[in-house]
Amino acid sequence: MPDDRDDCLAVGEVNLQVLFGRVAAVVHHDGTGTTHVATKAGAPQIVVRHIVGQVYYSERLVELGAGAAVDGPVPAFASLSAALETALAPATRTRAAAVADLIRTDGASVAARTLLDVTSREKPAVSV
Repeated sequence: MPDDRDDCLAVGEVNLQVLFGRVAAVVHHDGTGTTHVATKAGAPQIVVRHIVGQVYYSERLVELGAGAAVDGPVPAFASLSAALETALAPATRTRAAAVADLIRTDGASVAARTLLDVTSREKPAVSV
């Protein structure tokens, strides 16, 4: 529950695809969906890792130059500050936008076409 201070805005349901396209950076606990939406939006990211699966996505974002990672679940002030500095750097924003252009949105269609192609090929004769 948010407090009554004016340094935080609590909202209800929101379209993350629209929101992430309008922010300076996205800070999140990772996960495939959030990472995908933030990456597709071209937003620099800070991943606060707190479970094993999150290591892959956070390391990949760092490798791509599209964000930073910190250990959680509650990051230290110094590590979060450093991650913010990285995420807000112009080079990170440029790289995040470039990575966004690499995200495919037709993966299910490509997989279905590939599966149909592979299964519809003539089977070689089998000698018994």
